[in-house]
Amino acid sequence: MQATLTQLIQHRSLTKSQAKEIILGIGNDEFSDHEIVGLMVSLQTRSLTLDEIQGFREALLELAITPAIDASNAIDLCGTGGDGKNTFNISTTTSFVLASMGHQVVKHGNYGVSSMCGSSNVLEQLGVKFSNDSDDLNRQKEQFNLCFLHAPLFHPVMKKVAPLRKSLGIPTFFNIMGPLVNPVQPAYQLTGTFSLELARIYHHVISPHRKNYSVLHSMDGYDEISLTGDTRVFSKLNDTILNANTVKIEQINSREIHGGNSTEDAGEILTNILKGKGSVAQNHVVALNTAQGIITSTPEVDIQDTFQIALAHIESGKAYNHFESFINYHKTN
Repeated sequence: MQATLTQLIQHRSLTKSQAKEIILGIGNDEFSDHEIVGLMVSLQTRSLTLDEIQGFREALLELAITPAIDASNAIDLCGTGGDGKNTFNISTTTSFVLASMGHQVVKHGNYGVSSMCGSSNVLEQLGVKFSNDSDDLNRQKEQFNLCFLHAPLFHPVMKKVAPLRKSLGIPTFFNIMGPLVNPVQPAYQLTGTFSLELARIYHHVISPHRKNYSVLHSMDGYDEISLTGDTRVFSKLNDTILNANTVKIEQINSREIHGGNSTEDAGEILTNILKGKGSVAQNHVVALNTAQGIITSTPEVDIQDTFQIALAHIESGKAYNHFESFINYHKTN
């Protein structure tokens, strides 16, 4: 094990089995906190290889607590973060819109580490109580087409390294792993990455494990469809470019999708959008991410038509009723 750490410090790549051994070692308390921090910093100085990501993924899933949830018709929406853009919680907002439109969502997420407000931060602020109880999660999925899997409750390794990641305050390889290790591995996935190189690797890692998926990378650095420029979309079926012109709307300015300066701001933005009171730019971004989520599980639909349907649904405020019922469930249970 020490030889593997030395290999990392020398900026040499790991084999798949060595990468898996590293995560299993963390899970088995074979490393000190200082060694784990050194590991994270060493890996952050270079790009991860396909073998390393596959090895880390296998180990994290092997060690995960897996709830008894049928995700054979569900989609996960979870990006890497780490893009430094401080957008509002696009994936989380999109998840509620999709669920309110009748699509099953089993969302994996965590607290923000390098960003101000991750999905867990905003949901907790809004009143969601995190659970790893299968009966509770199934109840939520059946009643609301949505349940949320807070990563530390399902991944002992992530819980163990959370304070160390927070103290570093920079993205680490665990940001990269988050979207790959939803413990129930839903059939469909809409995910984004902060780099094109990583999007290509995700394309290869996810492909054998999903009925279909969309891996997004906005070419100006966002890990979601931002409408600030072109977004590359890798899926099982094709490799395409999405932009504002795809759905015949105006390109937006990055300032229009800023996430505010606090968790309270983030919660207010999310709530306003679901109420139908979002800005044009916010509504357009959520509608196009929603449309791409629908296309991920139903590839035969048209992107422009689906975008317009999603936009009308958002503007109607119907998604808020669904969201409010979900929040009330958490406040009363």
